[in-house]
Amino acid sequence: MKKIVILTGAGMSAESGVQTFRDAGGLWEGYDVMEVASPEGWAKNPELVLEFYNQRRRQLLTVAPNVGHLGLKELESDFDVQIITQNVDDLHERAGSSSVLHLHGELLKVRSINNENEILEWKKDLKVGDLDKNGHQLRPHIVWFGEQVPLITKAMEIAQNADIFVVVGTSLQVYPAASLLHYVRRGNPIFYIDPKPTISELSFPNLKIIAESATVGVPILLKHLK
Repeated sequence: MKKIVILTGAGMSAESGVQTFRDAGGLWEGYDVMEVASPEGWAKNPELVLEFYNQRRRQLLTVAPNVGHLGLKELESDFDVQIITQNVDDLHERAGSSSVLHLHGELLKVRSINNENEILEWKKDLKVGDLDKNGHQLRPHIVWFGEQVPLITKAMEIAQNADIFVVVGTSLQVYPAASLLHYVRRGNPIFYIDPKPTISELSFPNLKIIAESATVGVPILLKHLK
């Protein structure tokens, strides 16, 4: 069974109603993203950071997977599918995808500030004073700007083993995730689904661009692959 590796970004979930930083001009209620999504922002005003993620978490619980998410799940009937996502939502999982790697963390999880491996499921608001079992503050299980991406090495290994590589809904501007394209074996098919593609079909051998949104482009991808 051929292995398909799929890298997804904000455009994958935007059509489900998940708001993105880019849509908001990099601002949230007048705050720069560095105020709410960086270690410096956390040190300066943890209450603000927690409220930012509390609002995102509440909103996530009101939306549902879209046609794009469901289409990627459908590929599992014919392929070995591994999803690598830059998104922190759980819409791939809710759509039924069985193998999802979250590069940038997960909104519905929190972790101890003292031990990054102490991770808890979390669907309610997180507040200052919510502690781990050893009395340390809990923080969002999110990779903030300026932090290392712990799973990038694993993602690179997955990309190297892809027979087919698919990119959906990402501008390919955020590193190190964008670098994964360069780990695909030369000549293996690459599909790029995005209404505003940032590379051309001359950028990589055997690259096919589908200049559509996720909900339109994923069904087109299925036709190509099936």
